[in-house]
Amino acid sequence: MNRYTPFALSSVLFLLFLVVGCTAPDASNQDSPELDYVFDRKEVRIAMRDGIQLFTVILTPKNAGGEDLPFIFSRTPYGTDGWGGTSRIQYGFRDLIKEGYIFVFQDIRGRFESEGEFVMNRAACEVRDAACMDEASDAYDTVEWLLANVPNHNGRVGQLGISYPGYLVNATAFGPHPAIKALSPQATMGDGWMGDDFFHQGAFRLSYGLEYAWDMEASSDQSIPPAPGRYDTYDWYRSFATLGELADEVGAMDWPSWRLFVEHPAYDEEWQGRAIPLHLRQAPVPTLTVGGWWDQEDMWGAQHTYDAMESGDEAGINHFVMGPWKHGQWFTDSGDSLGSIPWGSATSDYYRREIEAPWFAYWLKDKGDGVFAEATLFDSGARVWKTFDQWPPQDAVLTNLYFRENGGLSFDVPTAPSSAPTAPGSASSSVPGRAPNGAARGFDAYVSDPDYPVPYRHRPIERTYDPRGSGWGPWMTEDQRFVDGRPDVLVYQTDPLEEDVTLVGSVVARLFASTTGTDADWVVKLIDVYPDVVEDRPWLGGYELMVTGEIMRGRYWKNWEEPNPVPANTPTAFTVDMHKQAYTFQRGHRIMVHVQSTWFPVHDRNPQTYVPNIFLAEADDYQAQEHRIYRSARLPSHLELDLLPR
Repeated sequence: MNRYTPFALSSVLFLLFLVVGCTAPDASNQDSPELDYVFDRKEVRIAMRDGIQLFTVILTPKNAGGEDLPFIFSRTPYGTDGWGGTSRIQYGFRDLIKEGYIFVFQDIRGRFESEGEFVMNRAACEVRDAACMDEASDAYDTVEWLLANVPNHNGRVGQLGISYPGYLVNATAFGPHPAIKALSPQATMGDGWMGDDFFHQGAFRLSYGLEYAWDMEASSDQSIPPAPGRYDTYDWYRSFATLGELADEVGAMDWPSWRLFVEHPAYDEEWQGRAIPLHLRQAPVPTLTVGGWWDQEDMWGAQHTYDAMESGDEAGINHFVMGPWKHGQWFTDSGDSLGSIPWGSATSDYYRREIEAPWFAYWLKDKGDGVFAEATLFDSGARVWKTFDQWPPQDAVLTNLYFRENGGLSFDVPTAPSSAPTAPGSASSSVPGRAPNGAARGFDAYVSDPDYPVPYRHRPIERTYDPRGSGWGPWMTEDQRFVDGRPDVLVYQTDPLEEDVTLVGSVVARLFASTTGTDADWVVKLIDVYPDVVEDRPWLGGYELMVTGEIMRGRYWKNWEEPNPVPANTPTAFTVDMHKQAYTFQRGHRIMVHVQSTWFPVHDRNPQTYVPNIFLAEADDYQAQEHRIYRSARLPSHLELDLLPR
């Protein structure tokens, strides 16, 4: 029986809803005839050095007042009238439009109206010469044409893009045209294996990886979106015993990206060649990297591409902004809230007006004093913007937060003795998420069953870009109380804080764990627990806000390049990089940590018995296993946090 029913929509209609990584915009906010009153529109096909022609739209202001204007240039795989093109620019670019620029939007190779072959996250040329053809060379050739053929410009170009278009901005940095004077990669796809769209530290992003590859590679214009046969995709994905069965059902092996997943499940040269941070060691021109703390797609990319360029930033031209946003939210709405959480101000409006517009105006028009903070970050706990001369700041203190007995969480080192080895299953407990006599044993245990995985957000879980509406965008801010009573989720928390605790940098989980199997996933979530009474926001009483969360696949406990079985029934060290944050846990709140081993279906299920390639696993490989998290004096599982001195 066929488990899905494909349905056709025109590419124009579908693009009203399929905005990669952002909340589907209301159709009423799409491009309107008003653009025609503001700009003269010209459509051209620009030949690249190999003869391939790329479709390009040029919007020139009707009333430039005789001023020669710079260009704002965006390249996109989503169509020049879609995301990364003219869609929503009256809102998202309104401050730039007021300032006055010539806007240029281009379909990249093989997408919509451009010729050539589309390659997802095309790797940069190893040698930059006349024979090089990559995203940087295509941008270079386009700028060369614009300078020669578009009148009334001042010879300067700024490139801006969000999501995949942000990746294209980073890719331009490998060989920018001399006229490019400013780059702003935003919500960039920095590394599709290590922490962005397709894998997170080895754990495959099932629902996103499948649905996005389907959207991008089943057609050149997204005209055939995926349509799972169940509205709740949790049930649909769970109905397939293996990834192979799922791929056969939807024809996934016809898509280049899915074949890449299957043939290269580890962090090999295929993935490393596409990883921006591994190859971009400095900002060649002034660069403003922008991201969101709750970016459900590419939060890793923004943080790590900034870090990579900062390592060689002797000129001081590498700048960084992180706001309290989901993917691309600063372009689509005011940013006064995300999900149920209000921020007390219109954070997106502030960013566009006070940071982005002045930054481009300085580098492209010589306006202003050119003084910009190294890092401008929104502290979502204190609900204020903060600036830093260095990120993380020099005065950050590396501090350990330890898992303790009876579900405790403390800055004090554990004192529990290490437990003697016990037979598999002997730590099973009638208390959810706890081992019997946990204080004496020095560990907590739970059974993780691939047949009953922990949902990553409230059900029903609509497909990622469901045109009927989806909770995908704000899911990372959902109240985590919906899972903290499950027996396969361990919960640790502090007492109510007696003073503020301010996080200003890295969050890393150092787990000492064991499994009765030979593989396991480790999901760790750092959570802010609101007081039971919040006077000005009563709906937040007791709310559990995930400040940051991440997963790693246990088979990569030795290195990312090749998998290794996890030794059964043996305490083993695992590291879960949970990225950086600027966040104040306020007095009276609690700090909480969840540990679990499934996060479904945003990530696939680990069989928990080692197989060389999970994409080729058989149904019998998927087995329930008991996992232990140690919290003894000898094996002290903990979080490493960069905190301001207390």
